[in-house]
Amino acid sequence: MTNNLHLGDFTSTVSDSVTIPKYYGDTLVKLGHEIPELVVLTGDLSPATECDLFRDIFPDRFFTAGIAEANMVGISAGMARSGDIPFVHTFSVFFSRRSLDQIAMQVAYPNLNVKLCGFLPGLTTLLGVSHQAIEDNAIMRSLPNMAVIEPCGARQIESAVRAAAAHEGPVYLRLHRPSKPMEPTEQLLPLEIGQGQLLTEGTDAVIFAMGHMVDVSLDAAKNLLKRGIKVAVGNIHSLKPLDTNFILENSKRASVVVTAENHSVIGGLGSAVAETLLEGGVSRKFKRVGIEDTFAEGGSTQFLFDKYGLNSRHLQNTIRSLLIND
Repeated sequence: MTNNLHLGDFTSTVSDSVTIPKYYGDTLVKLGHEIPELVVLTGDLSPATECDLFRDIFPDRFFTAGIAEANMVGISAGMARSGDIPFVHTFSVFFSRRSLDQIAMQVAYPNLNVKLCGFLPGLTTLLGVSHQAIEDNAIMRSLPNMAVIEPCGARQIESAVRAAAAHEGPVYLRLHRPSKPMEPTEQLLPLEIGQGQLLTEGTDAVIFAMGHMVDVSLDAAKNLLKRGIKVAVGNIHSLKPLDTNFILENSKRASVVVTAENHSVIGGLGSAVAETLLEGGVSRKFKRVGIEDTFAEGGSTQFLFDKYGLNSRHLQNTIRSLLIND
């Protein structure tokens, strides 16, 4: 028997006996003890964004703005001007679609120290188009002064949150609640804003991946190795600032380059890597794997990833096709 975990992640189901730690919420509480200026705001989504843990320990530093995301962003800007460090919470799509003007004019333009923490990235919700953020990275990376960070899973959440808190200026932190606990043998991954991270080595192909797609890419690389195809996987946890040297150096070593993102292929990681390669004078067989120029539908993450070509099998086929035609 399985249970849905919470309103904010309809795709996360586990057996009744398994409890998934709130990796993000726990880190927020740790930072609350360490940074007295840190305050938390939510658009009526406390449990779904794990900031209920902070609320229960620091009630005087927790603020509910209701389902009024644009107003919430404006409030956070005023708090930042007063010396606070606001961590602002809602679903990713409500930042990029509902609050863009306020984010641009009240946070990014004055370069304020506000951290926008968006949950339900890409195709990770049953609620369909209204809740699927497939263009948020493209929008956020186009804003001057805005840093864009997406950890690759539970093992990198704490370091991502700490990096966002330490960064002076606005940050868009794109987060996905894990659907299973970390394995006891898993090592925590560091995160330094603006620094790419090589997870596997290979010279036949390189996959530059973000967020949810990092583990998909690692699985594809593992299966391709069984066929004698060596694939490097680079974790681009920092879309902006982008580690262009990392991308260029690893692309030069590989025969083909693929990007993998839980986001539209337009304007996000794929576009950023293509721009980097062209401006850096590196010519390689290249393919963007992500959501094509389409809206999706409601469904489990696995169903949607299979339907829209974001699974390991599709990645493997993409790389094999590029190598065959090289």
